[in-house]
Amino acid sequence: MSLPSNSLRVTPARPRPAAVLLLLWCLQLSAAELKEETIDAFNRYVAALETRLQPRWQGQGFLWSDGLARREELNQDAALTAPATGNGNIEIRGGMIQDWTGAIFIPSANIASVLAVAQDYAHHDEIYQPEVVKASVRSRTGNDFAVYMRLLKSKLFLSVVLDSEQEIHFVGVDSKRVYSRAYSTRIAEVGNAGKPTEHELPVGKDRGLLWRMNGYWFFEERAGGVIVECESVTLTRDIPFGMRALLSPIIRELPAEALRKSLESTRRAVLYRR
Repeated sequence: MSLPSNSLRVTPARPRPAAVLLLLWCLQLSAAELKEETIDAFNRYVAALETRLQPRWQGQGFLWSDGLARREELNQDAALTAPATGNGNIEIRGGMIQDWTGAIFIPSANIASVLAVAQDYAHHDEIYQPEVVKASVRSRTGNDFAVYMRLLKSKLFLSVVLDSEQEIHFVGVDSKRVYSRAYSTRIAEVGNAGKPTEHELPVGKDRGLLWRMNGYWFFEERAGGVIVECESVTLTRDIPFGMRALLSPIIRELPAEALRKSLESTRRAVLYRR
């Protein structure tokens, strides 16, 4: 049946140039190489960071959130996140460091119940899905863990699957306070994940969407519940010249979003098991 001449005609929307450029960049992102100078710069940054964290590990100014004017917001469900320095992105030669910190309050919890979730690495693929696809414990000695995790990082048109090996160390400050340090020891991008042709790309010679990952967690039991904090430090490739105006806002959002989701997933798991 033909349409009347006065029928409304819908013209398909044309894709915005920025969206097209972003899609093309994500699909054709060339391989990047992790260079020694980039690793050295990251290691120097981490050394300075851990010097800054030393007093907190000894119990002095243990919680970042104690100094916040928005401290009362922790009584709500959502996590607080903020750049640990500057805008959270530190450009180095051949790469970029993202340093973000966050906190969340878990009501009616105690330190033991929170640590039971944090250390349940065999089930982190359930607790922290969809970002954690697979998880297993390679070894455990007391409060030191070696774990494997398959990670999924996704934002708009950009998606990457990574196999990671991590070492995590828990230290008790006293009966109410515990901190942990997590270091990636190996991260490999997975090509054709989930397909018969699945394979790991050479370490440090991939798209460079995650090369290093450190996490510094702080747990403190107080009246009414437990405060959980984390400072997340990651290393990625730098943003190709000419794409910074388009990609910088997205790159800035990724680590903060991942940190927020991790904190909220921890809270949800603890409350579910209560």
